Amino acid sequence: MKARVGLGYDSHRFDASERLILAGVHFPGSPGLEAFSDGDAVAHAVTDAILGAAALGDIGSHFPPGQTEWRDADSMDLLSRSVDILAAAGWVPTNVDVTVICEAPRIGPRAIEMRASLAHVLGVGPDAVSVKGKTNEGMGWIGRGEGIAVHAVAMISPASG
Repeated sequence: MKARVGLGYDSHRFDASERLILAGVHFPGSPGLEAFSDGDAVAHAVTDAILGAAALGDIGSHFPPGQTEWRDADSMDLLSRSVDILAAAGWVPTNVDVTVICEAPRIGPRAIEMRASLAHVLGVGPDAVSVKGKTNEGMGWIGRGEGIAVHAVAMISPASG
């Protein structure tokens, strides 16, 4: 088996009644995201990227929204469980690249913390995780500040013996 690459995407509307959690990091003073789980769009996109790289489905196929056991779930826990699913299939994450698209909050000042959080759950070093923030230059629903979108690319490799 050779290394594989997967792409993940997630988006959520803002919800002022929720806390904003991205890559397991709390952003105080920012509205949260409307979701069945905790709405961590970064964790969701990374989960889809690693599962997709191994052709193991997506976050919804393993943790279906609507099932009470996943209501308000910690998305970093779901990512951790997905790393275990990946391992059971003979794969390990190698690196991840994440782009968060939003007008606010600013991602750059928290990127190192987000990288460390993701690296811990993925079982890689922080140097194998990239997190970047981009705006939508005021265009569309993201530009109007209605929500966040996240793209993630992950590389996985066969697990060694």
